[in-house]
Amino acid sequence: MKKKTCTCHRQYSSAITEGVERAASRAMLHAVGFSDNDFQKSQIGVASTWSMVTPCNMHIDKLARQSEKGINAAGGKAVIFNTITVSDGISMGTEGMKYSLVSREVIADSIETVCGCEGFDGLVAIGGCDKNMPGCLIAMARLNRPSIFVYGGTILPGKHAGRDVDIVSVFEAVGRHARGDINDSELHDIECCAIPGAGSCGGMYTANTMASAIEAMGMSLPNSSALAAVSQKKRDDCRNAGAAVLNLIKKGIRPSDILTRDAMLNAVTIVTALGGSTNAVLHLLAIAHTANIKLSIDDFTKIGRKVPVLADLKPSGQYVMADLVRIGGVTPLMKTLLKAGLLQGNCLTVTGKTLKQNLHGVKPYPAKQQVIRPLNNPIKQTGHLVILRGNLAPEGSVAKISGKEGTRFEGKARVFSSEEKALQAILAGRIRKGHVIVIRYEGPKGGPGMREMLSPTSAIMGQGLGKDVALITDGRFSGGSHGFVVGHITPEAAIGGPIALIKNGDPIIIDADKCSITLNVPVTELKRRKKAWKPMRARYTRGVLAKYAATVSTASVGAVTD
Repeated sequence: MKKKTCTCHRQYSSAITEGVERAASRAMLHAVGFSDNDFQKSQIGVASTWSMVTPCNMHIDKLARQSEKGINAAGGKAVIFNTITVSDGISMGTEGMKYSLVSREVIADSIETVCGCEGFDGLVAIGGCDKNMPGCLIAMARLNRPSIFVYGGTILPGKHAGRDVDIVSVFEAVGRHARGDINDSELHDIECCAIPGAGSCGGMYTANTMASAIEAMGMSLPNSSALAAVSQKKRDDCRNAGAAVLNLIKKGIRPSDILTRDAMLNAVTIVTALGGSTNAVLHLLAIAHTANIKLSIDDFTKIGRKVPVLADLKPSGQYVMADLVRIGGVTPLMKTLLKAGLLQGNCLTVTGKTLKQNLHGVKPYPAKQQVIRPLNNPIKQTGHLVILRGNLAPEGSVAKISGKEGTRFEGKARVFSSEEKALQAILAGRIRKGHVIVIRYEGPKGGPGMREMLSPTSAIMGQGLGKDVALITDGRFSGGSHGFVVGHITPEAAIGGPIALIKNGDPIIIDADKCSITLNVPVTELKRRKKAWKPMRARYTRGVLAKYAATVSTASVGAVTD
């Protein structure tokens, strides 16, 4: 018979394993490897996003085993379980991409479900692709049990003709092929060497952006965001995270102690300094919402006014994440920003120490490195993520302005009601200098699912039109997108937002300096169009996409479903 014992370190698992009435529960746990002694230990769930769906996650089963070793060696009992992942890179430009943002909610729901049902006392979650990471953080915020996130790590770049290549190189090669700059053979060569193995896409795309943001907010161990996926240091990171979660339980530190407004602003600061993905806006808003933290799209503007872009990283720069790993990762950058008063150092982290304490012994970047610029010589003096408002986006939109494409664009609308139709027009050469490509009915409800527009933006770059055309959408962009692009336009077309009223030839003015986006059409004409507008029929009436469309909020508050 099991006697009841102190449950201070088993706040949740004791309800599953303590007492004679839980004999059946213990019997099932014996079958999956528990000993009698294990019932006296903290049970730690290890959420593995392993899948052979994508190279981003194909190695995470092995990393989960390392976290299991760290937990067990530190006196806990690890229980590995899986959640889903999908591949943005594979589904990009297809109907399947509509499931991408939806998967963030499914991942969060599934982790919450397993941890809540099984009574885990703590959680280590390991993610490797774009939606895994915010999905894991949303679940941690909901559960509010001692938790640590581990990034699966970045991929190493491929090589083609002596140059680093990655997945965005392939998308842009499709545009170059359509233009006639490369033939079938060279396109095939790039395709075959761009992804050499396991790990997340190698530039400062969404995966590396979110990993860096999560570290900055204190939910990962130092430099977890900047390690190669296939490396001893990443395996060590996983074991260390396993041990660290037991320390969080001992000290009673929960996500609600770490996820504060200052921590979220630190995340925004790092995203800005790194020139990170527009998806960070969507995901950080969603995490903050779940954690009951006040964060708005306007906070990105405020941070961007004082934080410069310092990282010369792809897609708009020349280096890849592996280069940042080589020079020391993200922590030297964080220490630089801390010394400049741009980060809040008193924020608690998963080490049990403050951010300032974590950074105390961090050495500066090597002399003469070119990946991260000094504060007095930035890539861009102000942030690249610019929140635009105006009669075209009264509730806001997100522009990614690297500075290379200028800060103002005025052109004539070319309107498309789906990503596929826009891509066809680009590849067929029907887009000309001075066009503003409008892709609508791709928002959270209208898509549904808010697809990323990497295929059309890459085709634009591949055809050499990056500085000559703009693209605006109520959908979103991949972290690999660059050029004069504006996404997350709200209200979206599906609910009758102004983007639904645009006609071919309408003049559109985008001004990043004034933070404005304007449909230059008389108010009386827009009122006439609004009166005549009729909503499109729902594209899905059953299944996960229909449920998502019925519950999802606007992009300006994170496209959340709770």
